[in-house]
Amino acid sequence: MKALKIIGLVLAGIIALVLITGLFVNGEYAVEREVTINKSKQEVFDYVKYLKNQDNFSVWTKIDPAMKKEFRGEDATVGFVSAWDSENPDAGKGEQKIIKITEGERIDYELHFIEPFESTDFAYLATEAVNDSVTTVKWGFNGKMKYPMNLMMLTMNMEEMLAPDLQNGLNSLKTILEQ
Repeated sequence: MKALKIIGLVLAGIIALVLITGLFVNGEYAVEREVTINKSKQEVFDYVKYLKNQDNFSVWTKIDPAMKKEFRGEDATVGFVSAWDSENPDAGKGEQKIIKITEGERIDYELHFIEPFESTDFAYLATEAVNDSVTTVKWGFNGKMKYPMNLMMLTMNMEEMLAPDLQNGLNSLKTILEQ
């Protein structure tokens, strides 16, 4: 009986230590990648401002070609929503909404993931002219895991998880626009 009390106290102490540790773990993350495209800034922006065009270059939409898609509003305007629902847990269910457009410069999105877990993150696509016929496109993703979910940041590397997908998407965008 005394051994069980000791084991119980040790387990309670470990759980308390983990939860206290979570109070000091930064749950914020940001990942950004870029690509240079041999097209004018206006041509590139005119393509990326349409959220539906992400289906052509985003690796996430290619996870499940049979996913259900729904669009609400007028594309390339604030408030436009692209929603998806997939049986594939890697794609899950959620929606992406255009929340701000700085014409010719940047589009900001809110991503609301519903399944396999609920969260809200943010993303953007930004264009910058290198010269009249070359443009740099930056694709960024950022968010915050709230306590106690922020404890996952101790074992997850968001840079490793997201950067390859962002870069592959940008490389596909480059291929599409330079054809």
